[in-house]
Amino acid sequence: MHDALSVTLTLLASAVAVVVVFRQLSMPAILGYLIVGTLVGPHALGFVPATEVQGYLAEFGVVFLMFSVGLEFSLPQLMAMRRTVFGFGGAQVAVVMALAAAGALIAGESWPAGLVVGGVAAMSSTAIISKSLAEHAKLNSDYGRQAMGVLLFQDLAVIPLLVLIPALALTKGEMAMAVAVALAKAAVVLAIVLYLGQRLVRPLFELVARQRSSEIFVLFVLLVTLGLAWVTEQAGLSLALGAFLAGMLISETEYRYQVEDYIKPFRDVLLGLFFVTIGMLLDPRSLAAHFAMIAAVFLALLAVKFLVIYGIARAFGNEKPTALRSALALAPAGEFGFVLLALATREDTLQPATMQVVLGATLLSMLVAPLILARMERIALYLIESEWTSRAVALHSLAVKAMATRGHVIVCGYGRSGQALAHFLEREKIPVIALDADPERVREAAAAGDSVVFGDAARREVLVAAALSRATAVVVSFANTSKALAILAHVRELRPELPVIVRTFDDSDVGRLKAAGAAEIVAEVVEGSLMLATQTMMQLGMPLNRVLRRLREVREERYRFIGGFFHGVTDVQGADVEQPRLRTLLVGPTAACVGKTLAEVGLAAMDVQVTAVRRKSSREVNPAPETVVQAGDVLVLLGSQERLAKAEIRLLQG
Repeated sequence: MHDALSVTLTLLASAVAVVVVFRQLSMPAILGYLIVGTLVGPHALGFVPATEVQGYLAEFGVVFLMFSVGLEFSLPQLMAMRRTVFGFGGAQVAVVMALAAAGALIAGESWPAGLVVGGVAAMSSTAIISKSLAEHAKLNSDYGRQAMGVLLFQDLAVIPLLVLIPALALTKGEMAMAVAVALAKAAVVLAIVLYLGQRLVRPLFELVARQRSSEIFVLFVLLVTLGLAWVTEQAGLSLALGAFLAGMLISETEYRYQVEDYIKPFRDVLLGLFFVTIGMLLDPRSLAAHFAMIAAVFLALLAVKFLVIYGIARAFGNEKPTALRSALALAPAGEFGFVLLALATREDTLQPATMQVVLGATLLSMLVAPLILARMERIALYLIESEWTSRAVALHSLAVKAMATRGHVIVCGYGRSGQALAHFLEREKIPVIALDADPERVREAAAAGDSVVFGDAARREVLVAAALSRATAVVVSFANTSKALAILAHVRELRPELPVIVRTFDDSDVGRLKAAGAAEIVAEVVEGSLMLATQTMMQLGMPLNRVLRRLREVREERYRFIGGFFHGVTDVQGADVEQPRLRTLLVGPTAACVGKTLAEVGLAAMDVQVTAVRRKSSREVNPAPETVVQAGDVLVLLGSQERLAKAEIRLLQG
């Protein structure tokens, strides 16, 4: 009992420490779990022995992984992408499996081992690729759709491999009979589940949902998942197949997203345990002894998959840039390769030395996958000359469009928020140049007459081509902190006095964005809560003036820069020229205010407030009257249009 507790504590402490480090390095947590297993496993430090119980618990990680795949399985989506999924994806899996199996046979391995090696090599990482595509807003790009289609087929291809691998140890005649029986069982189970499952699952889910108990709901989801896994195991098939069928059943109901939310903690924890057990299979001494072979297999894996996927993508009519990016994304191996290796090890299909080599090469390829994805654009520019030409043409068209534009707002990102902002500004007769890196969105929006052009706003030359020198403001309309920081760095270098408004999901990155020079940060969570409070107070019968006053007070506290904008909105009616507004002023070395304190300048007597002073990489909100103005400072002034003009004269000329 005490030994089991000490093992559990060792695993938990090691996993937390290593995974935190990997998160900080923006590396997948999967790799952290693998390293934990290698370090504490029986072949290294020996803190955790490999036991049958741990292996069985880890298998539940695969069960919940396949359940998640089943939840994402959509027949309409599959039919819409059938050419990419079954054509491109099927060709990729078949060709890579054949080449990898042939290489294993040449190296002296048996054909069952070659089949396992081929299956491992054909897989790519759904977790790493989908996460990267989502973070860089590339899921709807040409290569993003190609990659996701191939990944979907790979996920489906795991099912027959899980059925086939246990039969590889049999003789040819026995194996043919075993595979035929297994496929017949799978077909019968699939037919029964699909026919009866929907008729039983949906009303049962409705019954459970009516109880309004999250505890019962979670218990029922676990019952369905593990129950179907047990049924398929009793039929001589794998637990994973039943879990996949359970996910596929639930994906057709309206409870899909709720189930996914509830099941995620179980899946992540058990998957972590699974990858720890995979790491425990790695023998550092064996890896050192076979390092040359591991490096050779690693390089061959990346090179062969890259060439195969690039060639197939071109054969399917993709342009060179799309084919190149698809090949770069899909070349490294994936987490399902570990699933196949674990099963092959349990069935004694692979020799220990072969397993160590394949496992080491697979792990190395997953380690470099995030690095390849992060540098994909640079690689594409280096390898494909047409990319330079297309980017030059895009920059030229952007520069031509911006040539006659002055006093405009540059909107970075043309999603829902960017489009709403652009339309709002255009109604106020404020010129807009919107930038977006999604060619399909740009094409459709431009055809509709919107002022949007193709370009990555995080690149310096794109901002220059968008006439940053003549713009009045920059708005980052997408919630991507890394790209927002890149944009802020370019703007601070080129136009330090230019206000940049940044959208973010919550307040977690406010400090970094403010330090980078953001004039204001709009958090979706904050604005959503304000609107929720406003509507609640209105429904409770609170007077409109009081509601707006409360809203104004909270916003003045949250957004100090726009406090003046809301001042008097509910009870003061006047012309726009009298309304308080913000203006930024870059203090040159010859300005009269250099070396003076804000009190000495005397702007308060002119009814003009200095709301902030930006100095290099720092910003002081509501500066003290004793603050000394220095050359290069950016002063943020608040006042009416007429008073701001007089304040500028005093600050610059004295």
